[in-house]
Amino acid sequence: MTVSSKNPDVIVLGAGGAGLMCAAVAGQGGKRVTLVDHAAEPGRKILISGGGRCNFTNLDVGAANYLCANPHFAKSALARYRPSDFIEMVNRHGIAWHEKTLGQLFCDGPAKQIVAMLLEEYAASQRQGGDVDVLLGSTVSAIGHSDGEFRVQLQDGQSLCAPSLVVATGGPSIPKLGATGFAYDIARQFRLKVVEPRPALVPLKLGPDDVLFRELSGVAVPVEARCGKVRFREAALFTHKGLSGPAILQISSYWKPGGEISIDLLPDAAPDWLAQAKRECGGQHLPRVLAGAFPARLAEALAERLVAAGGADGELANISDRKLNEISQRLSNWVFHPTGTEGFAKAEVTLGGVSTAELSSQTMEARNVPGLYFIGECVDVTGWLGGYNFQWAWASAVAAGRALAERPANGLAR
Repeated sequence: MTVSSKNPDVIVLGAGGAGLMCAAVAGQGGKRVTLVDHAAEPGRKILISGGGRCNFTNLDVGAANYLCANPHFAKSALARYRPSDFIEMVNRHGIAWHEKTLGQLFCDGPAKQIVAMLLEEYAASQRQGGDVDVLLGSTVSAIGHSDGEFRVQLQDGQSLCAPSLVVATGGPSIPKLGATGFAYDIARQFRLKVVEPRPALVPLKLGPDDVLFRELSGVAVPVEARCGKVRFREAALFTHKGLSGPAILQISSYWKPGGEISIDLLPDAAPDWLAQAKRECGGQHLPRVLAGAFPARLAEALAERLVAAGGADGELANISDRKLNEISQRLSNWVFHPTGTEGFAKAEVTLGGVSTAELSSQTMEARNVPGLYFIGECVDVTGWLGGYNFQWAWASAVAAGRALAERPANGLAR
């Protein structure tokens, strides 16, 4: 992959999952592609995802698994490039994988296999009359557009011109990897609307009223987390700042500042489980019963809160069924009022981004700027935890890549 042309058919900005995939598809469609990234290596988020194993897709993907101002926007791309399509590529490259939980697919080996696979796909471009050049460690200093050409100026003095420009630079989540809001700057330059970005799939912080729970750092428990009508059943983790774990990360995408979330600490328990425990062993005290249902530190904290709130710590036999049912209800609907999130530094993805009202759902091309495409995380399409965001990266990239392959040399759509 040597630089063979400074005047390609397509310039792709961003060598993450979406950019790598789009370059491969457009190249295999016969286009000369130059892929540019300021990082020294491609696919940095791929490399750290899934604990280094890359949760590359999910078996159960649909538009309902995504947050977007237009809930129908993602349907087209997702329908035309399915998880089975990406799995076929993974199998073709001999990458071993496994299903973990809830349809989540991971590599058996290191995530670098996925990056290597995408780079290997570039070899097929030359057989189709195309080519993919990769410029790493190259920072964009300016972007211009005139006479149907996009000009990308690099800080090292190079200048690239092409009739098509694909923006795949992601969002500002995980800035330690070099993530920025550069895609939004480009969108605004071309007068495209941007839905206000905010952290998603991110731990929540708790305030002084919930200090008792912050002291449970390291304790995890299976729960059902709720925000409005949305609910997720997975593990919650108490941290020194607040709440984390899969259930909390999921619900964080729906939580808004000033709002509340509720947690069912015993989602499989019957509503009258404490009253039943009373009939079976009425001589036990409430803290002891809780210790049988929760990790010791959590049971102690819950008992302390319940007693302070007017609960009872005596023998169950001396507590009315009504009171026990009230306690059960509290445990099934424990309300927290987060003070905020841990921000983009800890967020796995970004909520919001380039407005889908500005883009074609078929091609990801800007409606009013021919030849300009936005794909992946920088678009206002945000998936659940569990491989959904990678599948959006692949699907949106393929949609754009196929559309680019159909564009004649002058850049005008056929």
